Amino acid sequence: MASNANPELIADLVDANHILFHQGIVDAFGHVSVRHDADPSRFLLARNMAPAQVAAGDIVEYHVDSGEAVAAGAPRPYLERFIHSEIYKARPDVMAVVHNHSPAVLPFGVVKGARLRPACHMCGFLGEGPPVFEIREHAGAATDLLIRNRELGTALARSLGQERVVLMRGHGCTVVASSLRLAVYRAVYTEVNAKLLLQALPLGEVEYLTPQEAAAGHTTEGQVDRPWNLWKAQAREAAGR
Repeated sequence: MASNANPELIADLVDANHILFHQGIVDAFGHVSVRHDADPSRFLLARNMAPAQVAAGDIVEYHVDSGEAVAAGAPRPYLERFIHSEIYKARPDVMAVVHNHSPAVLPFGVVKGARLRPACHMCGFLGEGPPVFEIREHAGAATDLLIRNRELGTALARSLGQERVVLMRGHGCTVVASSLRLAVYRAVYTEVNAKLLLQALPLGEVEYLTPQEAAAGHTTEGQVDRPWNLWKAQAREAAGR
């Protein structure tokens, strides 16, 4: 269903789905996409299914401008595909998007005053702490918290701004990056940082990374292939591939 996309990119997207499941970032829900390598006005995303079960034949091509499938008769899409389409539309620099409900991150989107600031050197991409998207401000008090249309996707993209992560109150988070592998890295280490803070905060005052230390995080992100190759091997072994 992904027409002329590079088969290696499709293979990486399949692996990204499996890695995110194996690392505990997604379960039956959540999704990851990548911008089309030959046409930036399109993106690739699996059909509506559990990430751990995604195969190459499940990858579907979508229009950035509408969030709808390119091919007529495409299989059922994820309801929240507008998270991806509207972020790609607003951020030409973004090449991959991960949306998940990773459990340690959720408390930081529901506790007033909590900030998911970076506590270790692997997580400098969190900067001074991600913004929190409050869906009530855009759709009232009686939603199911899902990004089910372009308008809510646009509002989410606006909350993300130029950041790398946006928390979604009562829902999860969305992570972006300039490559698929880096988006997966950031999704995993957002959860790692949240776990560290949940362990550290009861002990006392946390010494967070300074803004300068956080900005120096490109040194670890520059080695993204190291964790990607490890996680890919682990996920493939677990799946018997």
